[in-house]
Amino acid sequence: MTFGELQRVWRADLHRYVGRSDARTLARALVMLPGYRYTFAMRGCRYVTERWPGAAVRALAQLLLRRYEYRYGITIPFETQVGEGLYIGHFGAIVVSHRAVIGRNCNLSQGVTLGIANRGSRRGAPVIGDGVYVGPGAKIVGAVTVGDNVAIGANSVDTKDVPDNAVVVGVPARVISHDGAADYVTHTDY
Repeated sequence: MTFGELQRVWRADLHRYVGRSDARTLARALVMLPGYRYTFAMRGCRYVTERWPGAAVRALAQLLLRRYEYRYGITIPFETQVGEGLYIGHFGAIVVSHRAVIGRNCNLSQGVTLGIANRGSRRGAPVIGDGVYVGPGAKIVGAVTVGDNVAIGANSVDTKDVPDNAVVVGVPARVISHDGAADYVTHTDY
């Protein structure tokens, strides 16, 4: 990733929060929006770790990200593949495996877990499509593929693949409609 690409991703993430991405909005977001601040640091840490030759700079970036993990209760390792336009509406108790894959324009709510299954037929980590809304307290565990434009309901536990445009709820999660996540995932026109 080049620095120009990093800036584009930072702007896409910011646009998801407020619908614009100018320098003044960036400054305000870094002060006022903890979810964006964490995402900004996570992406910066990945860039520095991959591209920067100095070990001290890499260590400093990783230390800052670790500080935000403790402060905000968000653990999304910088190694995690996360598409542009990530939106974290409310911080706290968000845990994402470093092996998970998150698509473009996804929303993660508080209490979300995207975790690894270490055995069984679903051994592995989730792959989340584009435009997915993951509701508060939802858990997606194992080698689960979640399609594009999906809404995962609050406190759902999903251990099976989910088709595009589905709305899933419950424990275990089941499809209740095919209305998708359109009304939940906004500001995607960056």
